[in-house]
Amino acid sequence: MRVSKGEEEKTRPPGTPGRPMVGTEDMSVSNRSNGAGQLVMMMMNIGLVGIGAGAAAALLFASVTTGSWLAIVLFYLAPLPVMIAGLGWSQWAALIAAASGALGLAVIFGGMFFIAFLASAGLPAWWLSYLALLARPLAAPGEAAGSAGAPLEWFPPGRLMLWAAALGALTVTFAILTYGFDAESFRSGLHAGLERLLRLDTGSGPEAAKAKRFLDFLVDAIPPAAAVLSTLTNLLNLWLGALVVKFSGRLSRPWPALADMQFPRLAAAALAIAVILSFLGGLISIIAGVATASLLLAYGLLGFAVLHAITRGLGTRGFLLAGVYAAVLVFGWPLLVLCLVGLIDQFFDLRGRVARKRRGPPAPS
Repeated sequence: MRVSKGEEEKTRPPGTPGRPMVGTEDMSVSNRSNGAGQLVMMMMNIGLVGIGAGAAAALLFASVTTGSWLAIVLFYLAPLPVMIAGLGWSQWAALIAAASGALGLAVIFGGMFFIAFLASAGLPAWWLSYLALLARPLAAPGEAAGSAGAPLEWFPPGRLMLWAAALGALTVTFAILTYGFDAESFRSGLHAGLERLLRLDTGSGPEAAKAKRFLDFLVDAIPPAAAVLSTLTNLLNLWLGALVVKFSGRLSRPWPALADMQFPRLAAAALAIAVILSFLGGLISIIAGVATASLLLAYGLLGFAVLHAITRGLGTRGFLLAGVYAAVLVFGWPLLVLCLVGLIDQFFDLRGRVARKRRGPPAPS
């Protein structure tokens, strides 16, 4: 028997869905199109930020061609826009910045600038900004790892500093290998370049002998000094980039407690190996000296972190810290003492011992 439409509506149980409401199919399609549109807009935003950061980084990098003293400062700030893009938007923005900046320099100045920018500024800045935003959820007691609402464990600042040192050493190693794959090629190439740059006469006579000894000293001193400078450049640009992004409100990572920074034990083993290899001679010795300089700087900064931690609560803390910073800036060699402090803390927990001593013995039960 055929049932009319009205009788069908009357006999349908309450809550039973009938025909779909008019427009619901259109609403689902509209939601999907809105999501796709937002994704496209986000990708365009990341791309535009990356291209803009790459242009700024390329301009800073190319300023070295002017030869002015200010250009040297601007040159070492070239990684900063890439790091701001990576820390404030995403690693893809930083990667686009590194690629676009390198391509722009290649078009104007040639392939050498393309490689130099990527090796010394673009790729290290991208990698450090990527590592700085790495995080994993911590599992609370009784909960599975990765549960919703779990606190995040961010990439440790100590490991981030070691990566900055490693990238600084790799940058200088790459520059060394452009002269050749043996120590003599590197020394003679750098010696000739410095002779032309400084316009020194190394022909004959007592003045020429002094000039030659001075150039020999520079050839030995420049690789480790360049490694220290490259590591400092990575750390300074990372700190400045994080500071800018924090003030803009886009920094997703909480500011780390640098006084609690720690290194893995493997870093001490790497330092020991680098020191041993630096005595072997040849190109291996030069590259090992570069790695030693970068790691010693990292351990010196770890020593500063230990000093900040163990002087908490002291009335003369400000005066003591200011004196140590001034001594390092003026003399340099006190940084080696801080390296030793960092190594002692790594193996004997100097910060923990001082903290436990201040708390005193536990109360008797």
